[in-house]
Amino acid sequence: MRQNDTDFISLTDMLKAKDGDFFISDWLRNRNIVEFLGIWESVYNPVFNYGEFAIIKSQAGLNNYKISVKEWQEKTNAIGLKATAGRYGGTYAHPDIAFEFGMWVSADFKIYLIKEFQRLKSDENDRLKLEWSFQRTLGKVNYHIHTDAIKEKLIPNELSKSQINFVYANEADLLNVALLGITAKQWRENNPKAEGNIRDAAAIEQLVVLSNLESINAVLIQQGKNQPERLVQ
Repeated sequence: MRQNDTDFISLTDMLKAKDGDFFISDWLRNRNIVEFLGIWESVYNPVFNYGEFAIIKSQAGLNNYKISVKEWQEKTNAIGLKATAGRYGGTYAHPDIAFEFGMWVSADFKIYLIKEFQRLKSDENDRLKLEWSFQRTLGKVNYHIHTDAIKEKLIPNELSKSQINFVYANEADLLNVALLGITAKQWRENNPKAEGNIRDAAAIEQLVVLSNLESINAVLIQQGKNQPERLVQ
């Protein structure tokens, strides 16, 4: 079942694959489950009926309390659970809710889900470390070509060290403005709590462009173009 570009999972089929007597209505009687469903709906459902939800929540867990998926859906305007009729009818749930149901039905499912989450987080961390390393390496590819051109063509011998540093920073900001539309100082003022600098925060695609801009700027410097001309280029 597909709804709003999301494939809903059949809880009915999940029950068929599980040995033992488990009923969706028993799952809905659990107060913790009702609280989970209410929180999920509050995040994703702008028309969730909080008044009816409060009544259901107050009764959840009582011996005489029972509610069907259809009743839950009708009373609260819930969108995470669906009860359908017909040949392919049954109870369907958004993947978030189906995972919660699977963990209630099967301890094995819960363990495997936790293991898979940990594996994915580990893979993500490895990827981010690799991307960060690639970003740093890429940023150095044309750095020396760029700074050598600045040193050779733009820095007179009589400049002081502070003046030389200003020239380098000024040329770096030329590329920052061309690529990101902002200088390093302006970025720092806008992001006072950020770690690193403007280029550390750049996306990998931006760093690819920056690397090429350094090469282009080095060539334009060698050609004797002034800074406004180079910025336009």
